[in-house]
Amino acid sequence: MKFKSLIVAAAAFAGLAMTSIANAADLELLQPGKLLVATEGTYAPFSMRSPDGKLDGLEIRVMKEVAKRLNLEYTPVLIKWDSLLVGLQADQFDVISAAMDITEARQKQVTFSNGWLESGGRVVTAKNSPIKSAADLKGKTVGALVSSTWTKIAEEKGATVKGYKAESDAMQDLVNGNVDAVITDSIAAAYAIKSGGLPLTMTDDYVSHVQKGFAFKMGKPHLVEAVNKALADMVADGTYAKLTSDLVGFDPTPKDPIKTIK
Repeated sequence: MKFKSLIVAAAAFAGLAMTSIANAADLELLQPGKLLVATEGTYAPFSMRSPDGKLDGLEIRVMKEVAKRLNLEYTPVLIKWDSLLVGLQADQFDVISAAMDITEARQKQVTFSNGWLESGGRVVTAKNSPIKSAADLKGKTVGALVSSTWTKIAEEKGATVKGYKAESDAMQDLVNGNVDAVITDSIAAAYAIKSGGLPLTMTDDYVSHVQKGFAFKMGKPHLVEAVNKALADMVADGTYAKLTSDLVGFDPTPKDPIKTIK
């Protein structure tokens, strides 16, 4: 009986092992049990280094939780932005978590997850500013990155633009009262205000909208579906809000996520 029990146990163990391998194959992973994730590690607040040197940021936190829910080991692959798509097609990693905008052009190159974060341009002002929306920018002096989309938008709103090479300089000039407002990415602005304790705020309206998506090599429908489910579950149970609000002060979940093109 003992011998028979051992045989049954061994068979059951083998079955579990085969199931694990099958699951890894079903998810179209490059390495069984691991989720290889491409990130820059240098673009706060999406990916950066915490004071103890560990990777942190919006995309890092969200993708770590996704991997956990899929029972996979989160394995970051640090890579420069201009090598992300080439590395994906060369099977150097399973997914790109770096903050990539979902655009029609990119949708022809990769498969995106459902939109996992919404961002866009917003107007940053002093807390006591009379500027309450982008419509109030006419005749004002607005700071923006040189040759950026923000510069064009400010000019279209009738503002005089003061150009900057670094957004941090524009924000500091706003604090010092040298410009009336700054137009920049809402997520980056929220992080700068919160982490730096700046006496600034943002108007409620957006001057542009964009959603970020996790990018996969085409032909991995099961992996994409699994990640989408994990993301949806995170949003539904409040985990997503807890992970992200700590960094930017609000929940950047897209109200109407761009869906994966199948």
